[in-house]
Amino acid sequence: MSVHRSAVLLHRALWLVFITQAILSPFVDLPYDYWLGWLPGLAAIALGFRLRAIEERRVRAGAPAPVETEPPVTGRWSAQNSPADRVPSHGTHSRGQTYAIDIVAESDERPRPPFSPLWPIARRNGAFPAFGAELRAVADATVVHACDHRRDHLSRTSWPGLIYMLIVEGVVRGVAGRGQIFGNHLVLDLGDGTYAAYAHVQRGSLQVREGDRVYAGQAVARCGNSGNSSEPHVHFQLMDGPDLDRARGIPFTWRGIGVPKNGETFTADPAVPETSA
Repeated sequence: MSVHRSAVLLHRALWLVFITQAILSPFVDLPYDYWLGWLPGLAAIALGFRLRAIEERRVRAGAPAPVETEPPVTGRWSAQNSPADRVPSHGTHSRGQTYAIDIVAESDERPRPPFSPLWPIARRNGAFPAFGAELRAVADATVVHACDHRRDHLSRTSWPGLIYMLIVEGVVRGVAGRGQIFGNHLVLDLGDGTYAAYAHVQRGSLQVREGDRVYAGQAVARCGNSGNSSEPHVHFQLMDGPDLDRARGIPFTWRGIGVPKNGETFTADPAVPETSA
């Protein structure tokens, strides 16, 4: 048995011991001091962090070469949940999100509202500079999926709003599936087994339909706040298939930018779309 497999089994055993004694302690007089009962749980947490770090290194080591594309936006933006900081970037490999990134628009004239601990609980989307920003095709591609009928909800940029999103909405959206998680979304076939997905698209903003041929830099939709989103932002990812429920993530790098780290601000220059002859 490998060392890694042994560590995984030990991690499970520590949690089992901790949970078992927690259940039995009200009914059984355990033969050791109360505080010692926390040791298996603390050890399990520490080992869990270690195993997660090992898994992230394994994913990075086995990752395919990044695919270079144009950025999906223009102007000044900053990164959140970036694969430059951790993999999987969103805490999961499901739905092709291993190397996904979230970006929010930055504006000196209309700054993003700060996170509010209690009030206002929610803000209208127009308060955020990302809302309505153009989304661009990252390469010459074919549209394989496009939907924009779901509503854009209010922000969740307060503790009450965030808790509601994670606990109440999160459960419902997780059961309802990809449409409720990604909201309005667009999938482009870039060729060579690579697909680009844009999530949280603004309702009614699609400028393309399934089967359309698009060109790098072409406006295809607008940024919205649909689906599992705390504020208007762009969720972008590359993957190896068009089905979000089955696809695996592919690393990306944006031409002239690379992969921005969490909190890093970057400026994307517009690509000049080509046109067919």
